[in-house]
Amino acid sequence: MKNLITIILLFTVSFLHSQDKEPTFKAEGNLVKATYYFEDGSVSTQGYFLDKELTGEWTRFDRKGNKTQIAYYDQGEKVGKWFVWGKNSLKEINYSNNTVVNVNLWKHESKLTASK
Repeated sequence: MKNLITIILLFTVSFLHSQDKEPTFKAEGNLVKATYYFEDGSVSTQGYFLDKELTGEWTRFDRKGNKTQIAYYDQGEKVGKWFVWGKNSLKEINYSNNTVVNVNLWKHESKLTASK
């Protein structure tokens, strides 16, 4: 019971702490640009809503500002090519009608050079 209470308290504190920087929403024509932030104020995710549904390009960033994901939506459904950057790879995920069509994994290959 003591462990359960400790876990609940830790979860509550971490959740409240992560809500320090509120997301921003800005009208751009008929779209609403949403920006979500990490606790330190750096941008974590940016994208657009149309009629309260995800639309167009959504981009995620790490805390250093590097892109970690580019995703595309049409009326809230996943479409097109998504890109997810890992430490040593790039994953390309192709969606059609909110369904994965195929996945390509691109890994950084080491290049060796020989000298005489």
